[in-house]
Amino acid sequence: FNNIKKSIIFLLSCNLGEILSLFVAILLNWPSPLLPIHILWVNLITDSFPALSLGVDPGDKGVMDLPPRNPKESLFAGRTGVLLILNGILIGGITLFAFVLGEYLYPDSLRHAQTMAFVVLSVSQLFYSLAIRNETKSLLQVGIFKNKWLIGSLLLGIALQFAIITIPFTAKVFKVYSLTLKDWGIVILISLIPFVINEIIKIFFRAADKKRVA
Repeated sequence: FNNIKKSIIFLLSCNLGEILSLFVAILLNWPSPLLPIHILWVNLITDSFPALSLGVDPGDKGVMDLPPRNPKESLFAGRTGVLLILNGILIGGITLFAFVLGEYLYPDSLRHAQTMAFVVLSVSQLFYSLAIRNETKSLLQVGIFKNKWLIGSLLLGIALQFAIITIPFTAKVFKVYSLTLKDWGIVILISLIPFVINEIIKIFFRAADKKRVA
């Protein structure tokens, strides 16, 4: 149940981020930060492999210490619904930020800005999949390499994203611009934001749970 829940929340958060980034851009009358082929790629490739990998995540040893789950309880009960919305806003927000930053750095190249937004949207979701494995335990506590399928999905996703940007044929198909080393450093740092924020939130969750138990 926990693994199915993680997969569903991951997909919903990512899709919410995509919707928000496009919706806000339309409201503000901005050029589209993402092309339809970018959204299609993220939904078919970037989202699917991590979601499947979360479905086979090793069970948490402490799950049996928790009280029984109410069978009528909503999938979004407790902190889950808030985290879903928060991460959707985070993913959508950093995608727009990358787009605006790209426009600032390269004012004469809309394609360059769209490429930065595309990469951030894709890679941030890959990093976010690491944080969603447990609601309160950090990645180190859960075990970085415990789910080898997820690590493989993350590496594959980044490799494919890099290939799309750098191979001339795929770059032409996806209408993207070859990023510089500096650009890659920027988009990777921006993409880490949801992961870092989720790991910080878990610190407060653990503290709150300890107080409740005490």
